[in-house]
Amino acid sequence: MPTPTEIRLVRADKSLEVDFDDGSRFSYPAELLRVESPSAEVQGHHPDERKTVAGRRHVGIVSVEPVGNYAVRLSFDDGHNTGIYAWDYLHRLGREQAARWQDYLHALAVRGLSRDP
Repeated sequence: MPTPTEIRLVRADKSLEVDFDDGSRFSYPAELLRVESPSAEVQGHHPDERKTVAGRRHVGIVSVEPVGNYAVRLSFDDGHNTGIYAWDYLHRLGREQAARWQDYLHALAVRGLSRDP
């Protein structure tokens, strides 16, 4: 499992940058991290319970807190702070970022929702 060698919160860009020990490097928009939060609030307890989170175009990350040696907890300026982003989840999210973003936009469109608040 790749582990981060550096994590940078880039407030001006509303993004999180993570370098992994396998040489990969990802820049995650705060909006993507928020709508893909691994929290039960977003993911549910079963795949059928997954929520499409709308209105987060302008969300920012307030803080990044380590959780043991395996994850970080992100706190967002909309008050959400219950997702624990394990290293493997962050790495997978980085690799799948383009596809997940398209899936998110599609889910919003199907439900008549918007990225705007």
